[in-house]
Amino acid sequence: MKKVGVVLSGCGVYDGAEIHESVLTLLALARQGVETICFAPDKNQSDVINHLSGEPMAEARNVLIESARIARGDIHPLAQANAAELDALIVPGGFGAAKNLSSFASLGNDCQVDSALKNLVLDMHAAGKPLGFMCIAPAMLPKIFHFPLRLTIGTDIDTAEVIEDMGGEHVPCPVDDIVVDEDNKIVTTPAYMLAQNIAEAATGIDKLVDRVLVLTQ
Repeated sequence: MKKVGVVLSGCGVYDGAEIHESVLTLLALARQGVETICFAPDKNQSDVINHLSGEPMAEARNVLIESARIARGDIHPLAQANAAELDALIVPGGFGAAKNLSSFASLGNDCQVDSALKNLVLDMHAAGKPLGFMCIAPAMLPKIFHFPLRLTIGTDIDTAEVIEDMGGEHVPCPVDDIVVDEDNKIVTTPAYMLAQNIAEAATGIDKLVDRVLVLTQ
């Protein structure tokens, strides 16, 4: 049975992992008969947002503990992830990818990527194992790899320009499709960068999961 790691970044679109994207990813993998192993960094979130009002909240929350809500408690610290034990890795989006897995939300092209995630992604790539990134998460890729990659976050011109400034090759892509960097086995899809509802997000995510699994063969 194939083992696929899924890296979560909290619980909720504004300060963590996008819940629909995360659950759709887990569902697509389960339907393929894949063993899924969830990970999240064991550290405090960059901020906490009230998802009803959209306003910041004066409290601290731990990314791993919050991510455990999505994973139903079956989750491990990201620092414990081992590329040798995984066949592929997928990273859902949400602002957590740009706030907790990286500092892209605040620093743009000067951002840094969480060291545990960066090391895991580099180890997976070195072993020839496929990677899937969705929504805003692909914006981290140019900061992980120091060579041009074909990737997408959809059609947002401003974000695409920042990705290009960081050295990535942004490819415009509709919500229901994927962009594949065949040479590097990296698959990206816009998801909620463009999706207007959960069904639209599901189409591209299903395609991403399918292609990632094909690339494990």
